[in-house]
Amino acid sequence: MFCRSAGRALRALVLLQLQPPARAAPLTPPGPAACYGTSITSAKIQVNGVHLHYQQTGEGSHGVLLLPGMLGSGQTDFGPQLQSMNKQLFTVVAWDPRGYGKSIPPSRDFPPDFFERDAKDAVDLMQALKFKKFSLLGWSDGGITALIAAARYPNLIHKLVVWGANASVTQEDVRIYNGIRDVSKWSEKVRKPLEELYGHKYFAETCEAWVDGISHFAENSDGNICQQLLPDIKCPTFIIHGQKDPLVPQAHAEYIHKHIKGSRLLLMPEGKHNLHLRFAKDFNREVENFLR
Repeated sequence: MFCRSAGRALRALVLLQLQPPARAAPLTPPGPAACYGTSITSAKIQVNGVHLHYQQTGEGSHGVLLLPGMLGSGQTDFGPQLQSMNKQLFTVVAWDPRGYGKSIPPSRDFPPDFFERDAKDAVDLMQALKFKKFSLLGWSDGGITALIAAARYPNLIHKLVVWGANASVTQEDVRIYNGIRDVSKWSEKVRKPLEELYGHKYFAETCEAWVDGISHFAENSDGNICQQLLPDIKCPTFIIHGQKDPLVPQAHAEYIHKHIKGSRLLLMPEGKHNLHLRFAKDFNREVENFLR
């Protein structure tokens, strides 16, 4: 019963991720950073041999990178943040990791170091965009990537915010992942937006590959993804967790909090996995206050 309910919850979340954000600002042609203002600019830049797609908005001196979750992109995962974060204080960048969103080609794959690869791509993207130091906001898989990036590149990361992230994979997590392996069993309402974004074949194969890739971490000692790196994170860190999150047990957030010295943990009683979308106003306010 738990597996089925968790699977339904994740399928509903994925659908929500792919729905266009309400009142999203229209995309404008790429231009120099000084011209962004309140528009959202879409562009690609070559990083580590691939062309990574990103969106950028705002003109503040504080650079912020948004890191999306599984099968996600900047536009699908961060509409309310791109639209509403303070554009005078922050310059906000939302990227599509290689193989996701509009950062195709290449096709997405999941070698044992895919989180490490994403972390290097993310940091190198921001450096290519001429940010000398910046903050990271990572959701779910993007939160794991952000944790690794903050530990690996401490001189580049100003502040860190993660939610829906985990530093290890348990057998309980693996059961949840396997609940969504076969996309043909998903309802048409949930499946259709993903098929429109990726095409059925790519979507189905990538979902299966993700399940296999993330599940392999459960074979490590303690299911380790990046547990050993947490003490290396020295920047101010804010961990947010929805207490009704059916996908990531609260113990994951508590573990991250315990092992990052000086970190702050905020529990949202009504929050689920997509708390930054459902409670966007509250989320943006808390994050902006932390980043100031």
